[in-house]
Amino acid sequence: MKPWLQLVFFTCIFLIWHTEAEFFTSIGQMTDLIYAEKDLVQSLKEYIRAEENKLSQIRSWAEKMDILTSKSASDPEGYLAHPVNAYKLVKRLNTDWLELENLVLQDTTNGFIANLTIQRQFFPTEEDETGAAKALMRLQDTYKLDPETLSRGNLPGTKYRSSLTVGDCFGMGKTAYNDGDYYHTVLWMEQALKQHDEGEDTTVSKVEILDYLSYAVFQFGDLHRAMELTRRLISLDSTHERAGSNLRYFEKLLEKEREEEEKEKSINKTMTTTEPVVQGGAYERPLDYLPERDIYEALCRGEGVKMTPRRQKRLFCRYHDGNRNPHLLIAPFKEEDEWDSPHIVRYYDVMSDEEIEKIKQLAKPRLARATVRDPKTGVLTVASYRVSKSSWLEEDDDPVVAKVNQRMQQITGLTVKTAELLQVANYGMGGQYEPHFDFSRKDEPDAFKRLGTGNRVATFLNYVSMMILYALSVTLAASCLQLVQLVICRDSLASQSRDFIILAASGAVPSEFMEFWWYLTSEKKI
Repeated sequence: MKPWLQLVFFTCIFLIWHTEAEFFTSIGQMTDLIYAEKDLVQSLKEYIRAEENKLSQIRSWAEKMDILTSKSASDPEGYLAHPVNAYKLVKRLNTDWLELENLVLQDTTNGFIANLTIQRQFFPTEEDETGAAKALMRLQDTYKLDPETLSRGNLPGTKYRSSLTVGDCFGMGKTAYNDGDYYHTVLWMEQALKQHDEGEDTTVSKVEILDYLSYAVFQFGDLHRAMELTRRLISLDSTHERAGSNLRYFEKLLEKEREEEEKEKSINKTMTTTEPVVQGGAYERPLDYLPERDIYEALCRGEGVKMTPRRQKRLFCRYHDGNRNPHLLIAPFKEEDEWDSPHIVRYYDVMSDEEIEKIKQLAKPRLARATVRDPKTGVLTVASYRVSKSSWLEEDDDPVVAKVNQRMQQITGLTVKTAELLQVANYGMGGQYEPHFDFSRKDEPDAFKRLGTGNRVATFLNYVSMMILYALSVTLAASCLQLVQLVICRDSLASQSRDFIILAASGAVPSEFMEFWWYLTSEKKI
């Protein structure tokens, strides 16, 4: 048997503190923010209690002095005729009021401010907020969700419903605008304006929303609507200098368009005008750099290629003993056909809960932003199409790592002698790894040079936990796409009699999985 290299990869949710930014790339690290915020709330409550206690003492003093001064002011001379009253008046003004002053000036914020200062070093950054906003937009596009659905929090399968305010929608729109993404700018500014028109209380003004919205609409070439929105802005703020300039500019462009249309019509009477493409009341989503975008997102929505009943009849369940591997004769694995061509099978209960938790525990302190290789420079770098954090484990780190690696060998019949380190990754908000090739192609001859290995030829996925639909199903879909590619790759390189990809999971959407990659130790390439 030829030597192979295996790599394990699974995403998981971790509860750790990490001083590195990019919380949005790791749901595990984002859960830590929940506990940090809870701690701050407790600290804030303690501050409130201290302030309330101080105010209670001041209120009690004020009420007592109100009664006393009402009596003394009604008859000053009669009041002071009593020597004790005269003494106490002097004492109060010399001593008691000074003590009250000290109480009023007492700073009860020290504990809260100190805790806030400590926690602030772990707070998300501007980059995190931008990444989180883009993640929502990515889920919005992938699952064809309108802003109203997201804003109202009407997401199926979610337990804790939460809604977006006018300010939140405005922030989403600004993020898109700053990224030159006018498609999402329009969607979210329109949603912000809608909620504002409905009377929602907010500090964001309609003028601010219309300012962004009118310009974003203009970027789609919709001059008529841009002018309409700008006029509405000016009606709210006639001194808005930029809006006035924009309106005059839009009017000139519109007049120029009309002149050109008239000129063309005189030459070609069948000429038709070009209008912005609108679908369902919204502008058409622009094409991007990924040719497979529509197929990729359809797969995420469960709209992939459907198997015919005739093909489904050829799929079976069985017990797998690894070609009578001695380790599996007594306890074979449950195997189920998932797809016929390429042949994809699923194995159940490959790892125990204890093994899963141990591997997570080992990986927690080592999470770092997952990288990709820049095709131009060959240098590892972060990329927007891979949103996750990962770490690596060696077999020497704990016996469970070696044990799991050996189990993959027993199931597949492939050796782990040239195994790569165990990769542990946690996907963040809208986490994904867009369709890609895990193996190197002809134009990537040095893809695995740093590893000193040949090309990758097979993948083993091991799902270990479940999560709600909108958290990480993008990751699942991306994995499924690459799996088909890898099976084909294995067939072309290894000439195995049986191609397979192994999944161990229930039918729910997974949030965590382990991935094994095997590849040749020679320099043979596709």
